[in-house]
Amino acid sequence: MSQIKEPIEQGSYYHIYNRGNNRCDVFFDSDSYYYFLKLYDKYITPVADTLAWCLLKNHFHILVYIKFNHEINQDKLEFSTVEKPKVISASKQFSHLFNAYTQGINKKFNRTGSLFESRFERKKITSDAYLQKVIFYIHNNPVHHGFTKNINLYPWSSYETIISDKPTKLKREDVIEFYQNKENFIEYHNSEQNLQEINNFIIE
Repeated sequence: MSQIKEPIEQGSYYHIYNRGNNRCDVFFDSDSYYYFLKLYDKYITPVADTLAWCLLKNHFHILVYIKFNHEINQDKLEFSTVEKPKVISASKQFSHLFNAYTQGINKKFNRTGSLFESRFERKKITSDAYLQKVIFYIHNNPVHHGFTKNINLYPWSSYETIISDKPTKLKREDVIEFYQNKENFIEYHNSEQNLQEINNFIIE
């Protein structure tokens, strides 16, 4: 029996994770990553602020703040049904994202069936201290899994966006504020961190 996931609450921070069905790859080329990010902006940006993200071959990690209804521009809200939903649901928006991405990938690569595990994981983050470590964990994931030796060399994460000055929808200033300033952010990410205390927020 599948475990019932806790509902996603507005006004809260969440570590969102999903991976390939049976741990299969979900990103197959550069275009796959770009396509996912395009759909993410379409379905998720209206209902959530994004603070950190990292896409790897067979899974991804995202840190989001779920907006209250009054923070949502409903004119930009995209969904998969003809009629507007009576209740705005971040969980359903993530489902729309995964379904749309799966349909596009299946069509392009002539495959069938599920691409992601049926239910995406979510962990509610309850303090700034945990936020600091989860952001580090997300950015360090490519190093942890052996895709790169240095965080700043991996192209499919938000790390470089946060330390740059280029325009972005990412909540860069909010992230930097968790570490007081950009210099502390960089130093924190280039230091070894003890992640034992956030084991409950880490999803493997």
